[in-house]
Amino acid sequence: MSDLKDPRVLFAAERTLLAWNRTCSSLMAFGFVIERFGLFLQITMGKDLKTFQRHFSFSVGVTFVLLASLLAIYSVFQHKKVLATLTAVEIPAGYNLHVGMLTNGIIGLLGLLLTVHLLTGFL
Repeated sequence: MSDLKDPRVLFAAERTLLAWNRTCSSLMAFGFVIERFGLFLQITMGKDLKTFQRHFSFSVGVTFVLLASLLAIYSVFQHKKVLATLTAVEIPAGYNLHVGMLTNGIIGLLGLLLTVHLLTGFL
């Protein structure tokens, strides 16, 4: 990746991974809020709410959650590719390289579980 032989390259990659984590968490929360807002409208408006409106809210919300989940998982693979290009000099001794990837992987899997939960509750 670089000829700098500098650990700051690793830390820049870690910051990027954590930025993806924040982005995915935000997208997931936004999608969940959109999906639940449609449910809220259905409860408050009753029969006045058109079926299309509820289905649209559900579809958009679940799509956001699913997109965030897939991005979180994809970011793990991207980070692994970056780590493979680093030399031993660029990685501080005893530094755990897998915590960020584990966190993003868990976020991705939890998002997939949330998607399944929302789908089973809607159908």
